[in-house]
Amino acid sequence: MTEPAHHHLAAGLLPAGTPAIPVSLVSTTDWPTLESGLDAPQRVYAAAVGFAPKPGQVALLPGPDGSLSRVLFGLGETGAAGHDRLLAGKLPGLLPPGAYALADCAEPAEAALAWLLGAYRFERYRKPGPEGARLVAPDGVDAAGIARIARAVALGRDLVNTPANDLGPAEIEAAARALAARHGATVAVVLGEDLARDFPLIHAVGVASPRPPRLIDLTWGPVDGPRVTLVGKGVAFDTGGLDLKPSAGMLLMKKDMGGAAAALSAADMVMGAGLRLRLRLLIPAVENAVSGNAFRPGDVLASRAGLTVEVGNTDAEGRLILADALALADAEDPDLLIDFATLTGAARVALGPDLPAFFTEDDALAGEIAAAGLAAIDPVWRMPLHAPYASLLASKVADLNNVSGGPFAGAITAALFLRRFAPRTKRHVHFDLYGWNPAAKPGRPEGGEVQTARLVHHLLTARYAAA
Repeated sequence: MTEPAHHHLAAGLLPAGTPAIPVSLVSTTDWPTLESGLDAPQRVYAAAVGFAPKPGQVALLPGPDGSLSRVLFGLGETGAAGHDRLLAGKLPGLLPPGAYALADCAEPAEAALAWLLGAYRFERYRKPGPEGARLVAPDGVDAAGIARIARAVALGRDLVNTPANDLGPAEIEAAARALAARHGATVAVVLGEDLARDFPLIHAVGVASPRPPRLIDLTWGPVDGPRVTLVGKGVAFDTGGLDLKPSAGMLLMKKDMGGAAAALSAADMVMGAGLRLRLRLLIPAVENAVSGNAFRPGDVLASRAGLTVEVGNTDAEGRLILADALALADAEDPDLLIDFATLTGAARVALGPDLPAFFTEDDALAGEIAAAGLAAIDPVWRMPLHAPYASLLASKVADLNNVSGGPFAGAITAALFLRRFAPRTKRHVHFDLYGWNPAAKPGRPEGGEVQTARLVHHLLTARYAAA
C-alpha cells in the first residue's frame, strides 16, 4: 500500500518570509486596540460586515485596489472555559486560495498546528480539490516539527478513513513497513497459521477471514535505550463475529483499527523527532469475520500468557488480540507500555467521542499523561482500575472470561482484563478511544481521528528528549 498524498498538507508550512496576506487572530480583549489600528476604510468595512471577535467569525478586508489585504478572525474569550485552542483550524476552509501569515497571534505554534490539522482532506476516492489556503511558518516556531506532527496525524486519519475493502491486515502491515522504511526501523511479522502456537488468541480471532491475521512487530532506536512499547488494536473490520453486530453497529467498523492507526501515528512522530529511546510497535492485525471456522461463544482459548479464556462474546475480540501482544511486550519488561484501542462503548457512554479514557496504576504517570494531553490539545480522562471488579470476569471453566456478562463498568472490566496479560510491567497505560470525529470541529474534520497520538509524542518528548 502506497501512502496517499494529503491534499493541502503534504508540503507543510510555507517558508518564513514568503509574501502573504496577514491574518489577525482577535480575542474579545484585543479587539478594541486592533480595531483602532486599522485604517479608516478597513474599520468601516469591518463594521459594515458586522465583524465581532466571536469564535470563528471571519472578515476579509479589501485593500485600496479591492484585493484581499487582511483577514480578521475571531477567537472570543481566550481564557474562557470551553475555549477551543484549535479554533484556527477553521481557517483553511474559510479563506480563498493564497498565502497567509499569522499576525497578532499569542500562540503561533498552536495556531499553525491547528491550521495544518484543519487542512486535512481525505480524497482517495474523489478528484482532489484545488490548492487551498497555505500558511507561512510563523517566526520563532519549530515549523518542521509542527509539519511532522500534522503529517503523522494525516497518515493515521487516512488509515482510519480507508474502507475495509482496501484496508485489511495486509495493508496495515504495508503501512507499518512503509513507515519503517522511512525511518530506518525493522519489521518482523508472524502470519496466518504460524500464529497458532505462540499467539493463539490473535489466530483464533482472525482465522475466519480469508485475509490472514498477523502480528506486526516494528523496532527502532538504540538497543540500549529506554524501552517504550506501543501496542495498537488492528481490527480492520469487526462484524462482531458469531455474536453478529446489527447493521447499524457495523457502519463505522472500518475504524476498529483506530488503535493501530494511533500507534502508527505516534511512532511516526517519535521516530521523526529522533527521541532517545528503543521503540517497539506491536500491531495484532485481524478481521473479525464470520465463517465455519470462526471462534464461538463458549469456546475456551489458550493465550500466549498461559491463561485460558472463555469466550463470553465474540464481539469482545479486541481485548483478545491485545492480550497476546501485551504478553509479548511484557516479557521484556519495558520502561513504558502503552496500548491504544477502540475497545468499549462503555467508555463512549461515560466520556463521549472526544475524550478517550485512560487507565494506569501509576499515579505519577497519570499526572504526566493528563498534563501532556492538556499541552498537546489532545485531552483524555483517567478512569479507575477498580480491582474488585476483576471478579466480574470470573469463569467456571477457564481462568477468566473475556466479558463480564453484565451491563456495568464495561470499560473498567476491559482494562482489568488487559492488565492480566502484562503483570510485570508497572508503567502500563491503556487508552480506550473512539478514533472518529462524528461532526467537524476546528482542526478535526469529520471522519477518522488519531486520538492520543499527539499526547504520547508530547509525553515521550518530555521523558526522552532527542539526542
